[in-house]
Amino acid sequence: MKKTDDSAGAAGSNAIKLKVNGTARVFDIDNTKLPDWIEKLALKSDRYPYDKKLPQQEYEKTLETLQAELVKLQAWMQKTGGRVLALFEGRDAAGKGGTINAVRQNMNPRSARNVALTKPTETESGQWYFQRYVSQFPTSGEFVTFDRSWYNRAGVEPVMGFCTPEQHAHFLREVPRFEKLIVREGIHFFKFWLELGQEMQLKRFHERRHSPLRNWKFSPIDVAGVTKWDDYTEKRDQMFERTHTEHAPWIIVRSNDKRRARLAVIRHVLLNVPYPDRDLDAIGKQDKLIIGEGPRFLAG
Repeated sequence: MKKTDDSAGAAGSNAIKLKVNGTARVFDIDNTKLPDWIEKLALKSDRYPYDKKLPQQEYEKTLETLQAELVKLQAWMQKTGGRVLALFEGRDAAGKGGTINAVRQNMNPRSARNVALTKPTETESGQWYFQRYVSQFPTSGEFVTFDRSWYNRAGVEPVMGFCTPEQHAHFLREVPRFEKLIVREGIHFFKFWLELGQEMQLKRFHERRHSPLRNWKFSPIDVAGVTKWDDYTEKRDQMFERTHTEHAPWIIVRSNDKRRARLAVIRHVLLNVPYPDRDLDAIGKQDKLIIGEGPRFLAG
């Protein structure tokens, strides 16, 4: 018999019935009190390897060191015309925006920009699917990040019914060829997937909903998506199977602790773009418990 936990309190208009690791739960996003079961399980959800977050002081010191290396990388790019394109994908509340901000925080904004596209216009809907993304690609000397990307068609769109099954299947066939063109063009191309545990997602949604500064980040589609965890997992796994390639691998980052995730992402970029005067001792080694390549890492 499945367990049930209604510890969120009296159900309100946004009370959601869902299963979390096989247990039936009721989660009321409007209740200001976070349920005890979420608080207890959030950090360790999805087999996260650490019991505590990285200490703030250690994080800030390491981040400053890595950001100084990013400034050196950007100076080399501007001198040589190098181009970097990094896209960030993951479930809602995985920390994509915060990670991108950590990457770009001390870079020159004139040549380091972020792209976060809204839903396609009527004109864009009639174009080649990749067209509006290509128009945002980096020019000489630019470092461009995408907060979500063409991979909307691999996750959000098929799960929420925003594309047809035929469009989804066509996308999965074409995207490896499309990304091979990016790499052949000489662009340093990164695909980051920020992995998030289910209880941690619920905790972050709750924080957004009740924050006077960040409640704009919580939307009705977030509520709808909470009950579709398994659907998103299925589409994620299919996406990895079809689009993880040697020329454009998925880099998966366990992101229950945002601090460790941000450092891992920056390190990966610095270790994979061979700019001169790179200080490998300052950059340090990757935490292989946090970051890895492809679906095998996720399954391990």
